[in-house]
Amino acid sequence: MRPVIYHNPACGTSRKVLAALGEAGYEPEVVEYLKNPPDRKTLQGILARMGKNVRDILRKRGTPYEELGLDNPALTDEQIFDAIEKHPILIERPIVVMGEKAALCRPAEEVAALMEQARKP
Repeated sequence: MRPVIYHNPACGTSRKVLAALGEAGYEPEVVEYLKNPPDRKTLQGILARMGKNVRDILRKRGTPYEELGLDNPALTDEQIFDAIEKHPILIERPIVVMGEKAALCRPAEEVAALMEQARKP
């Protein structure tokens, strides 16, 4: 199984997770999501693997989160996906997908738990 990491090379946590995958013997597919953001269907599939909803992966710091009013509980998931499509910086990072499992690996130590889960049948 080849993991996929949705990576921002400018992010220290993302670099740590990428290094941890390499140290564990994985050669992940690296998706620089700011240059090549996942489409809505892909993101929905990742969220399903995580057991999370779209609000769980929203990045607030250093993004247009507040300006867009994304803290409004009346917003639908579709409205949030629309915002993410226009502003991929809103995706918290790094997200790692390993087979049928996925996790937001923040803090970086979360990747160890994901690797352990992915090893289980």
